Formats: sequence, C-alpha cells, structure tokens
Amino acid sequence: MVELEHGYLPATRNLLFPVRSDICRQRDPLYPRGMKAHSSLIAAALFSLGSFGALTGCNKEAAPPPAPAMAPAPAAPAPPPAKPPLRVAFSDWPGWTAFEIGIQKGWFKEAGVDVKFDWFEYAPSMDAFTAGKVDAVMMTMGDALVTGAPGARSVAILVTDYSAGNDMIVAKKGIPSLKALKGKKVGLEVGLVEHLMLTKALEKNGLKITDVKLVNVPTHETAQTLASGSVDAIGAWQPNAGQALKGAAGSKAIFTSADLPGLIYDLVCVSPQSLATRRADWVNFVKVWNRIVTFVRDPANKDEAVKIMAGRAGVPAAEYATYLPGTRFLTPEEALTRFTPTETLASLLGSGKVADDFNVANKVYAKPQPVASYIDGSLSKEALAK
Repeated sequence: MVELEHGYLPATRNLLFPVRSDICRQRDPLYPRGMKAHSSLIAAALFSLGSFGALTGCNKEAAPPPAPAMAPAPAAPAPPPAKPPLRVAFSDWPGWTAFEIGIQKGWFKEAGVDVKFDWFEYAPSMDAFTAGKVDAVMMTMGDALVTGAPGARSVAILVTDYSAGNDMIVAKKGIPSLKALKGKKVGLEVGLVEHLMLTKALEKNGLKITDVKLVNVPTHETAQTLASGSVDAIGAWQPNAGQALKGAAGSKAIFTSADLPGLIYDLVCVSPQSLATRRADWVNFVKVWNRIVTFVRDPANKDEAVKIMAGRAGVPAAEYATYLPGTRFLTPEEALTRFTPTETLASLLGSGKVADDFNVANKVYAKPQPVASYIDGSLSKEALAK
C-alpha cells in the first residue's frame, strides 16, 4: 500500500518391444493344393523362410506411424494483471500533511486502497503531475488551472480545507501595512497562489499589483530571502511564513488569507485518465480522507494528530500546533457544499473564476479556462452515501 519516501510435453506413445504383426502385416502365402501333402520338409523349409522373411522385413510396407499425441489440456486463463498503486504527490501544508495520519494508521490498506504518496516541495509536485509521474496532486484551485491550461488537465475530487490565515504577506520591520508596500520588492512564486492573494490584498487596499516589484522566489526559500534583506516582504504559507517571521527581527504579517476566506481552497486533483479507469479506488480514497478529517477535528485527538503531521513536515509539534487554526478543515458535509456552483468564494466554481481572471490578466496563460470542467463533486457525494 502506502508510503513515501510513496509460466506456464504432451505425452507420447512408444512401442519398446514390437510384435510380429507390427513388423509384417501381409496375409498367409497361397500354396498349390498338392504341396500341403508334403509335410515335414516343406513345413520346415517354409518355417525357415518365413522366419528369415520376418527378420529381413517380409514386405516393403513401413511400420504404421505412432498414434497422434494427446492434445494438451487447455491452460487456465491467466489472472488479470495486478493494478499498480495510485500515485499521489503531496507537499507541506497542514491540510495535506494530515494524510500522514491515514498512512501511519493503515487506513488506506484497510479500505483496500493501494496508494503511494510521494513527498515534494509544492511547485515540483505539480511538475511531477504535469510530467505524468503521478496520478494525482494536491494543489489549490487556482494552481490547478495553471497546470491545466498548457495541457496537464486535472479534476478536483476532494476539498480538504481552505486557508484561513496560514497564507501570509510578511513584511520586514518598518513596513506596517499593505499600503506601505508601494514601490517595494515582494518575493513570492510568480503566477501561483501567493501572487493571487497579494493581488487581491492590494486591490482591497486601493493598490494594484503593478504598484509593487515582484521577485520570483520559491516558497521554501522565502524565509531566508526576507532575512537576507534582498526583498521588503514575502508571500508564503505555513510553515514558511512562520519561519520568515522568526528569521527577520521585527517582521510582521500585514495580510493573511483569513481576510479573504474561500480565496484559497486546497484540493486533491486527479488526472482524467486515472479517474476514468480507477473511479472506485478514488471514491474509497475520499472515504479514507473523511475518516482522517473526522479524526483531526476531534479535540481528543489533537495532540496525536499534530505529532504525526509535524513529523511529516519536519517541524516541532508545539510549533505545528499553531498552524492548525489557520487551516479551516472542512467536514465531509461542508466540503460537499463547496462543489455547489455559485459566483462567490463560497464555492470552488466562484473561487476558481476569480483565479482564472487573475491568471489571464497576469498572462499566466492566454485564454480563460472552463473552470467547471476542473471540478467533480460526485465522488465526495458517493463517499458520503450510506
């Protein structure tokens, strides 16, 4: 099942001791009637000649061919080839490290889901999906459109959560607000989720994305980039945002995803090919997630859940516990409602359209995407059926 780092002689018949009739099959010789009166000598002579003839092959007839070999019994049909495990790429986000709980507890195996989880940094996880190395990847709604526009289409079958504070714009000391960012350098992954959030945050504060200078920085390098002083602010999610706050003295979060709930949904996105051929397995996958999220949301399990998730992320459990409030884990029923199409951030469709507009406006891709085709809530619905 789980974990990371994620053929087939006929008998023949032989006559070992042939008898006379097998060697010479002619009829008895015809004699003149009178010859039968000369008994002894003639009989003896004939006997000798007959014996000699038998030994020398009394006629030219060849021995009969051996009987045909018995046809072999039909081979049993070969068993169907074993299905390969589902391959899922995931990365460091509380809504996704929670899958480690199901992995360690053996819940996927228990549900009959053979799955291998592959651990990546965020952008490389999407690269692996684009290259066809995995069947599914965990990413945001907006980034599903970014990977899909060039051809690596996916279908969101599961909403794990939405960001409720864990995505942050962190500014260095002396920059108290978003408005003070005007003309400053901001490090983030251009074209991805923090770029979207910064754009919407600036709009909310009367600014445009062109009012700041973007510096393309991989998310896992944002903390050291801010600490180095080469940028004035960064856009990152936990634990990277928290590391940035610790690494740059006097820095502060000047905007978080809590200010735009529903802008950043976190999903499990599956290739259309895998979904078509392994649908039942993916429904069971969703069922296991429903069990995981119920476990995570139960206060009685908090310490155990945090320990497992923190271990996957390589962060102390006490620190990781502070990230959970910024991740709004959705109950299975709540998650299902997010598939209902609306034009607001309360749905995947509405949120996806906001991301699509941003991507086109920023030339992340050229043409608007058919957002609805990236979403399929039927598996989550089936997983909840009694």
